[in-house]
Amino acid sequence: MNFRIIKALLKKDVSLFLSNRFYFLITIVGLILYIAIYFLMPSEVNEELNLAVYESENTGIFSQITGEEGLNIEYFSNEEVLRQAVLDGDYHVGISLPDNLIAIWQAGEKPDIILYYSSSTPTEIRDAMVALISEMAYIQTGQSINYNISQQVLGTDMAGAQLSLRERMRPLLAVVILLMEILTLASLISVEIEQGTARALFVTPMRTSDLFMAKGVLGVGLAMAQAILFLLLANGFEHQPLIMLTTLLLGSMLVVGIGFLLASLSRDVMAVTGWGMLVFIILLIPGFGNVMPGLLSDWAKVIPSYFLTDTISRVVNYGAGWSDVGINLAILAGLTAVVIFAGMAALRRRYQ
Repeated sequence: MNFRIIKALLKKDVSLFLSNRFYFLITIVGLILYIAIYFLMPSEVNEELNLAVYESENTGIFSQITGEEGLNIEYFSNEEVLRQAVLDGDYHVGISLPDNLIAIWQAGEKPDIILYYSSSTPTEIRDAMVALISEMAYIQTGQSINYNISQQVLGTDMAGAQLSLRERMRPLLAVVILLMEILTLASLISVEIEQGTARALFVTPMRTSDLFMAKGVLGVGLAMAQAILFLLLANGFEHQPLIMLTTLLLGSMLVVGIGFLLASLSRDVMAVTGWGMLVFIILLIPGFGNVMPGLLSDWAKVIPSYFLTDTISRVVNYGAGWSDVGINLAILAGLTAVVIFAGMAALRRRYQ
């Protein structure tokens, strides 16, 4: 590997990037826009409590608190619909009341009541719901009555770690910044192939490894520098900065590998843009799971960017350590290696 040649190639690629006004402006304007979006997002947690209630008959046990400030109650006639609404994060708590609830209480028996919680419902609200059920039972019967309560958390339990919309958007925006460089790198490579510049380079002493190294350094540098700048402004390095840097490095290398694959499979710049946007949207899907907990199921884990997004979210928002994200990083490193080697092999055939 000839570092003098790599340096010359890197200088040429930087010049090509700066001369491409479209991608240069998209990079600068996009970064400014993402930073602006982050700071425009609400930084406070919504303190209103959204309560979903399922009952097959009108018991009226919550009529005493209906209309209370900060409390929104919605009644459902289908328990599965209620469960899904709580899972989607539309309601903090769902209460499923059994049939003939009042009759069971009046008979002195213990009804089975199910409480469903969204993944972000704080512990204090969960405790308050149990106390609320006790109070409603006392109001209806005039005496303290026992009952069986089953409590279920729908989605990953994040109790005690409520996040504002700004904090939930932070990992998504960081990943968007990384993924945008797929289009930039693939387009630059496609332009070289179209213009015949790449083939001309092979009549020089340059090796294929030198070319790939120069492209890789450019792609990693562009993606990682922007992501680091964004997270520095967004307080993303308050917890475990070394883990964050490692994650961003692996994510940037994954972006380079995907860029190689995209450039090798596309005929021209227009094809790169079209297919690149499709790839961009697919890779962005896991990020929405952090913004709206419960939105995605386990199937999202088949998307390579899931492990990148999940790691950033855990570290930035929950202060996770190496032991918490070690498996994620190992899988991400493995996927990155596979994608890079596949991209290099495909691109080598395209150059030839």
